[in-house]
Amino acid sequence: MTLAKNLNYLNKLSTQASKYGLVGIIGNLIGYCTYILFTFLGLTPVLAITLLYPVGAIFGYYGNKEYTFSYKGKVSSSSIRYIIAHFGGYLMNISLLHIFVSQFNLPHQLVQAAAIFIVAIYLFFTLKMFVFSNK
Repeated sequence: MTLAKNLNYLNKLSTQASKYGLVGIIGNLIGYCTYILFTFLGLTPVLAITLLYPVGAIFGYYGNKEYTFSYKGKVSSSSIRYIIAHFGGYLMNISLLHIFVSQFNLPHQLVQAAAIFIVAIYLFFTLKMFVFSNK
């Protein structure tokens, strides 16, 4: 790759990461506040995530498909890949909650806040390379 192509790729990656962050901030802020409310009302952290995760994923699909990655491919194939990617993200999230809350007795609120960022990094690259790849 030439320097110009590398710079163009890095510029595109930076723009997509910024857009992904904006979609994520909006969705995750609402989701995290709802998570805190649900756990305050007595739901376990894993049950709260299990109920909220699909709602956040649906919001994220439309925001990231159109706004972040400008995906022009088939909705049917990207939807299947999206579900697979988010299933991995969901498993990562509940695993982090289980390990750090159950095994290390850390506050679930802090673990979930950290999990949002960890899962978001995984999902950005998975969405970019696997779900919404315009190749």
